[in-house]
Amino acid sequence: MTGFEIGIFSIFAILILIYSGLYVPVALGLVSFVSVWLLRGSLEAPIYLVTLAASNSLEDYIFGVIPLFVLMGLLVSQCELGRDIYEVANHLLKKLKGGLGVATVAANAAFAAITGVSIASAAVFTRVSVPEMIRFGYKPRFAVGVVAGSSVLGMLIPPSVMLIIYALITEQSVADLFTAGIMPGILLSLCYAVAIISMATFFPEYVGGQDEASKLAQEKYSNLTTSDLINKTTPILVLILLVLGGIYGGFFTPTEAGAVGAIGALLVAIIKRKLNRKAFWSVLVETGHIAASILMLIVAATMYSRMLALSGLPSDLGEWISQADIGLYGILTIYVLILILMGTILDTTSIILIMVPLFLPVMEPYGISLVWFGIITIVGAEIGLLTPPLGIACYVIKTTLSDDDRITLFDIFAGAFPFAIIMLLVLILLIVFPSISLFLV
Repeated sequence: MTGFEIGIFSIFAILILIYSGLYVPVALGLVSFVSVWLLRGSLEAPIYLVTLAASNSLEDYIFGVIPLFVLMGLLVSQCELGRDIYEVANHLLKKLKGGLGVATVAANAAFAAITGVSIASAAVFTRVSVPEMIRFGYKPRFAVGVVAGSSVLGMLIPPSVMLIIYALITEQSVADLFTAGIMPGILLSLCYAVAIISMATFFPEYVGGQDEASKLAQEKYSNLTTSDLINKTTPILVLILLVLGGIYGGFFTPTEAGAVGAIGALLVAIIKRKLNRKAFWSVLVETGHIAASILMLIVAATMYSRMLALSGLPSDLGEWISQADIGLYGILTIYVLILILMGTILDTTSIILIMVPLFLPVMEPYGISLVWFGIITIVGAEIGLLTPPLGIACYVIKTTLSDDDRITLFDIFAGAFPFAIIMLLVLILLIVFPSISLFLV
């Protein structure tokens, strides 16, 4: 077999193994090991590749940012800051049509700015906003759709763990990627808000009883005083200032900002008396599980990337695409379609780690900004969080609502579908107008 044939075989083998239920890092590592064995004809080469990937891919100081930001996100979730943000947003938007839906989007955007983990957002706001919206007369399918759609903002709005992972594997500036994620995150949030208001105005039967919701919301949130608003927003603003202000102001490296943010979140949890010994241990264990799974993925993806380089597949693919003369937008169209299709079976981290090493050599001759390409990659992969059969955000919502028989998994996917379409439209805008992402950079 030629290197090109082995490279193609490896991609199909990975997809088959993942579809059969094998853990993604194991599938990546196993196929990479066997492929290098076939390429080099010696067992020593893939063994050396494993040791090299495990050491070189994680020895850098910057990788400490992953467990630190995960820890910060889980501590913030434990503090119930998501509930505080939601109550403030409801207070400010209670008279708006579809106000609770818009408040969920606004709260998710603010929550994303202090967590960077979409799964945490989905779990928190499923518990906080879905019962409230249903109680205020909104339809269950609309309520879970809003939560599912807005939860993916955590992948885009800094500090995003996905942006950090992309920065690590492409050797780009974390601060630049964080900056580039701000405008697209705001744009997507605004598009969601406009869509919710439009649905509430033109399709009230889909959204639910607006008059009842508005009346109940005003009764519940009218008693929030200025002091309450300050108490609920101060911890959030302090954490955002510590983390993002520290990075953009040049006071901290991203890793140091993660540590400062984690300490800040811990202090908030202690002050709010939301963290006992058992809860703290649970947060630490979950941080370990999430960080270990991400880092294992990075090791496996490093093996895969090196195997692809040995096979020559990326260079052959780049040559084939240049001969096809489909241009930059043609390549990006193919890339986005593959991202969305892979999103039906893989999580965002896996998609980034598989697709970026494959397409990066193809994109480099066009002289594009890799920061902009990173934003395109994140948004394209995010759409997969809302699409069946995997749709991780939807499954998290279903698991969180396991006691509620009124809401099926189909309801969640159906409710999330309009927001997936909005994401796709925003992605097209980001591709056509790169300045949206790069304006602040």
